[in-house]
Amino acid sequence: MEGKPITAGIDFGSRTIKIVELLDGKIASFDILDTSSSAIEKIKEKVQSAGYSHVVATGYGRYLLRDNLLPDKYGHSTVTEIKACALGANFIDPRCRLVVDIGGQDFKIIEVKGDGSFGHFELNDRCAAGTGRFLEIMAQVLGYGIEEFGQEALKAQTFLRISSMCTVFAESEVISLLTSGRAREEIALAVHYSVVERLYPLIMKFNLQGDIMLVGGVALNVCIKDLLAKKLGQEIFVPENPQIIPALGAALIAFSSSQTEKENL
Repeated sequence: MEGKPITAGIDFGSRTIKIVELLDGKIASFDILDTSSSAIEKIKEKVQSAGYSHVVATGYGRYLLRDNLLPDKYGHSTVTEIKACALGANFIDPRCRLVVDIGGQDFKIIEVKGDGSFGHFELNDRCAAGTGRFLEIMAQVLGYGIEEFGQEALKAQTFLRISSMCTVFAESEVISLLTSGRAREEIALAVHYSVVERLYPLIMKFNLQGDIMLVGGVALNVCIKDLLAKKLGQEIFVPENPQIIPALGAALIAFSSSQTEKENL
């Protein structure tokens, strides 16, 4: 394997930074780092030491990477999260026709075509409701770790609703329910259901023929997956390591660029 070029995709998100390395167009390794100044320095060191042939950046901070961290030899390549996510999803499951990407601060619903390109897509507004950050805040209010939040919500015996999707108002409503004596797991289930209720009308704008893939950090939440599948009446596929799908798409573009360059030599 020595001497073979490694290409990389970097997804600079609001909460985490994902780096995917490809060798001969196949996943060789990946890293997930918290978004912080120290993480940015680690990326810089990794890019400079790894000897990548090509790098493509995507995500919230892709222009920061392009302008400040990626050496000139990479051509300052960037790609939108929409395109990268569609490509990454198609690579993992060629039958995928819809991706629901729930990140730390936003969510995206993307039509995926058979060739890995994207069609229609829907984005949330600037409100953090329905995102990973919303779930983190609600978990903290209820005294749960984010890793256990979904599992605990599934233990609820009674269903109730949270009327507000605004993070501030929902937090007040959750506190009010707690003080009234409602069980934590019941409130947790209501929080998760409110997220699914926000996603559902946007998803229903799409043709639901083909596989539906749930990606992003929130895809690790089993309650969101289960509630969404029940609401849609359809199976939802969560790939292994769902956080890295946009970074994978960016890495695939980097690999394609390396192949084109090789052909032109």
